[in-house]
Amino acid sequence: MKLKNLRWWVIALIALATVINYIDRSALSVLWPDIVEDLFPDESALERKQIYANISMVFILSYAFGQAIFGKIFDWLGTRVGFVLSIGVWSLATAAHALAQGVLSFSVFRAILGVAEAGNWPGAAKSNADWFPTKERALAQGIFNSGAAIGGIIAIPLIAFMTVYFSWKMVFVVIGLVGLLWLIPWIILVKAPPKLHPWITDEEREYILTGQKNSTDDNLCDDDEYNPSTRIIVS
Repeated sequence: MKLKNLRWWVIALIALATVINYIDRSALSVLWPDIVEDLFPDESALERKQIYANISMVFILSYAFGQAIFGKIFDWLGTRVGFVLSIGVWSLATAAHALAQGVLSFSVFRAILGVAEAGNWPGAAKSNADWFPTKERALAQGIFNSGAAIGGIIAIPLIAFMTVYFSWKMVFVVIGLVGLLWLIPWIILVKAPPKLHPWITDEEREYILTGQKNSTDDNLCDDDEYNPSTRIIVS
């Protein structure tokens, strides 16, 4: 079976993963009023704000740390397995929020979520380099970056709507399952890099690889042509 324009299917899946990324990370802030009433009913308003701030700080620090971790993982294992690990772990961590009973357990799950969600960006960048010729990479990057904007726009109203029908715990489980469902088309579609993928057409493979090779050759030519003078001028 051959699939035309396979590279665009790949970048569309990554854009969708970015949307899911933003929905997952936004869930805590939207669900927090219900969470504090359930788990922290005796704390004052100031104490509740401090708890939320501490948990949020754990996520931010873990996210920063996760960029380097998953950057190395994607270089080591490639984009196919790298995304499976990143999205698989962050989806399970999101669903596990339903099991949280206090500050410590929330902090642990947010830390795991932060590290795993950070993998989306180095993975997207590496997929862009693997699947697109140089002249199309800016467009491809724009497509998957649009997932961040879309996710930021729809996350809050979508999660708020879900609270009408589900408890805060079930909302975490549902959005975690969405990420796990994303893995199915990714595993099926992204079997290998373009050079070895059995479903890519010969024309698209040549187009991608030639576009990448020409860019490398151009850079080499530029380096060769740059030949600054070594003469010493004495005034």
